Amino acid sequence: MKEHKNNISVIVFDLGNVLIPFDYEPPLRHFNKLKPGLGDRFAELYKENYHIHREFEKGKLSRSQYLEFMIEWLENLITGDEFCKVFSNIFSLNEDVIALLPELKKKYTLCLLSNTNQIHEEYGYKNYSFMKYFDGLFLSHEVGAIKPEEKIYRAVEKFTQRPSNEHFFIDDVLEYVDGAKFCGWDAVQFIDYDKLIDDLKQKDIL
Repeated sequence: MKEHKNNISVIVFDLGNVLIPFDYEPPLRHFNKLKPGLGDRFAELYKENYHIHREFEKGKLSRSQYLEFMIEWLENLITGDEFCKVFSNIFSLNEDVIALLPELKKKYTLCLLSNTNQIHEEYGYKNYSFMKYFDGLFLSHEVGAIKPEEKIYRAVEKFTQRPSNEHFFIDDVLEYVDGAKFCGWDAVQFIDYDKLIDDLKQKDIL
């Protein structure tokens, strides 16, 4: 293996839309089948009350508190458990990006940094086999902060015990990339697999 000229020792991946693309259409279709227009109305309420989603991601709202809102918006036509299953049926696998993990792990510490929630973890991605490649998982609902808040990036550094400038971050949201850069990390916005490969080669990571 060739020697790398960069000073990167830690590669930090976002989860949603980098490793696992997500699409909320299947749950909304399911809700519309329960009652015509119910899914559309739910989507509107979710957007209008996005702070509830954020509070749940931060771990400030309990699962039962969150579910109370969700089930009320769905006119009590669904159970909590059914909601969790349907609401988590949104993920697919970005196999090309996932295939990079075992290669990168040979040389770098790998961490996962995600704005996410307890339901999506438990009913969605928790058992995906690629999760084993990560040395540390930094999930917003466990850390108590969301990107681009400084606290969540510093939680990674506390774990890795490496200087800020040795961290390289990959996220599809530019605001979160900028949050990492503010903390002294190197970071790129994920557009697609080919662009990521170019970025990794340019940084002499691959």
